[in-house]
Amino acid sequence: MRVALALMIGLAIGACVARKGAIAPSGRSEITALWTQIRDWRREAGMDVEPLTASVHRAERMDVGTARRAPICRAYEPTPACDDVCGLADAICDNATNICDLASGMPGDVWAEDKCNSAKASCREAKERCCSCDDPETAFR
Repeated sequence: MRVALALMIGLAIGACVARKGAIAPSGRSEITALWTQIRDWRREAGMDVEPLTASVHRAERMDVGTARRAPICRAYEPTPACDDVCGLADAICDNATNICDLASGMPGDVWAEDKCNSAKASCREAKERCCSCDDPETAFR
């Protein structure tokens, strides 16, 4: 009787672990796909595929909304020539939001957290690139 009870408990725990394990790879796959798009869009916008390490460290302390709003283009409206770069920045920020939403559902997953921080940094850098599209020296602060 005890053996049967122990076996049933073991199977129940095993099923929970297996179910939890099935969620993480799916979340990781989605994050990887979104992150890969961000890298492609960064390249298309004329940026390095990875954000600067300093940008990633700053991003750890902000949410995606803050990254999306910064920097503030001062009295500057991007020209039509910048529309593509600014559109890519919006797409990067949308993916960053999705990555961070997925990562929040994977508590304790350092890899997912790192991808979220990298995505937030990419969002911020892409917004900076949008603001500085025509004037890289003075358009953003």
